Amino acid sequence: MSKLKIAIQKSGRLSEKSLELLKECGIKLPNGDRKLMTEAENFPIEILYLRDDDIPQYVEQGVADIGILGENEVWEKDKQVITVQKLGFANCKLSLAIPKDEVYTNLNYFNNKKVATSYPKILDKFFKQNNITAEIEEIGGSVEIAPGIGLANAIFDIVSTGSTLLLNGLKEAEVVTRSEAVLISCPNLATDKQIILDKLLFRMKAVKNASKNKYILLNAPNDAVAKISAILPGMKSPTVLPLNNAGWSSIHSVIEEDQFWDIIEQLKILGAQGILVVPIEKMIL
Repeated sequence: MSKLKIAIQKSGRLSEKSLELLKECGIKLPNGDRKLMTEAENFPIEILYLRDDDIPQYVEQGVADIGILGENEVWEKDKQVITVQKLGFANCKLSLAIPKDEVYTNLNYFNNKKVATSYPKILDKFFKQNNITAEIEEIGGSVEIAPGIGLANAIFDIVSTGSTLLLNGLKEAEVVTRSEAVLISCPNLATDKQIILDKLLFRMKAVKNASKNKYILLNAPNDAVAKISAILPGMKSPTVLPLNNAGWSSIHSVIEEDQFWDIIEQLKILGAQGILVVPIEKMIL
């Protein structure tokens, strides 16, 4: 039987989140030390643990069928791969940063400057789009120290909290783009492997739907059921069950977590009581 080979980062936060996603999809992986390759116990996939910047090349060449990595690496490596789905984790910014004492007004600041980065292709494209003439100094790591040692005037790098910039006397000047984890595929995936990928995507979609929705239960007077149902539509319509107390019903529905705080006061005004919000493990539409 065919197996789908999936490449993920061998260590780091993105690696842990990738493995967590597979676990939430019901895929069991062996415990213990990670090897270069391991097989799932209950799903036809093999996991390849690789450097994140090697994943696009391996997927392009078909050594791995699919891969999970940051969009930034996909853009930078610019290989012939297909971005199948955004995964909603490992969010970050790719930003230009300058010494904290410098005055920044607009992108013209970077004209005739030297900028250090590990992402020269992304930065070069951005500068060309904005008619900025700057020298790009490509370095492999510790980009944030470049201005301090006189290697560059500014840097272009991943920014999460900004604490690393502050520690190195820098400040964020311009957000160039935002990145998150994505699932990529080789362009000519065999039919049997595409079937496995479709099954995996189905599970991922169920997990993603569950993560942004909550199950809500509440008690309400019967004369408010129609109005409450109108603002809690659920997937099709809410479930309404009579309570033992005459004149009251229990309403069950699904709501996007981001919307809940916007409507909680409306629910209370309409007489809702005993409101419970419960996580959803899987949600299949």
